Amino acid sequence: MPLRDHFRPPVSKKASWEGFHGMWPASIVQQLRKQLPPGYVAEPRVHLGTLMEIDVGALESRAEARSADANGAGSAVGSAWTAPAPVVAVDTDPPDEYAYEVRIFDLDRERTLVAAIELVSPANKDRPESRLALVAKCAALLRKGVGVSLVDLVTIRRFNLYAQLMEFLGYPDRTMSNEEPPIYAASCRWVTRGTRARLEAWSHTLTVGQRLPTLPLWLRDDLVLALDLEQSYEQACSDLWIS
Repeated sequence: MPLRDHFRPPVSKKASWEGFHGMWPASIVQQLRKQLPPGYVAEPRVHLGTLMEIDVGALESRAEARSADANGAGSAVGSAWTAPAPVVAVDTDPPDEYAYEVRIFDLDRERTLVAAIELVSPANKDRPESRLALVAKCAALLRKGVGVSLVDLVTIRRFNLYAQLMEFLGYPDRTMSNEEPPIYAASCRWVTRGTRARLEAWSHTLTVGQRLPTLPLWLRDDLVLALDLEQSYEQACSDLWIS
């Protein structure tokens, strides 16, 4: 069956793109369940909205605070420091991080992440900082030896994040630009050959009305699976009554 445009009628009137993007990772996991060798597992992950993580927290002990106040020592010990004026002060909204993905883990290596399939959403392409966030995330995964697949069906945004990723890494794919084509599918990996590291990429232009390609999904330097996007895509469409 051909690729649909999930962001325009008639498909957008039948099912939301959010629903489809939420369903597709689960369909990919069901497909990989039949392919993954023993010792590997796949999990779907969906993150919506702003993600915030506290790396270091400063907490006040209520008991110590009450004791200091009672003894009148609160002003002498741990007095507040006045910071200088900031160099940059701009009113802005925190960037929303939307992630629709599948992650594959090696259980024999204590659930080491070995591969990630990233399904691009409109929020990943709407602002420069959003595009850079996804590109930087994929680059970090590649540098850790994780195989990365990017699949982008977002027809309403012109940016090509795979092309931007390759430029970010310093090895541009001359077959694509940062804005064209707007939809695509690609797999990348960084592999060691002897004493040298080698970046490998497989990319496909997608077209509404045509079938989706099969991508290589690398679990190890010498272990690859066929990621049949067409099969999981059609299963997700069927489950959501998208004809």
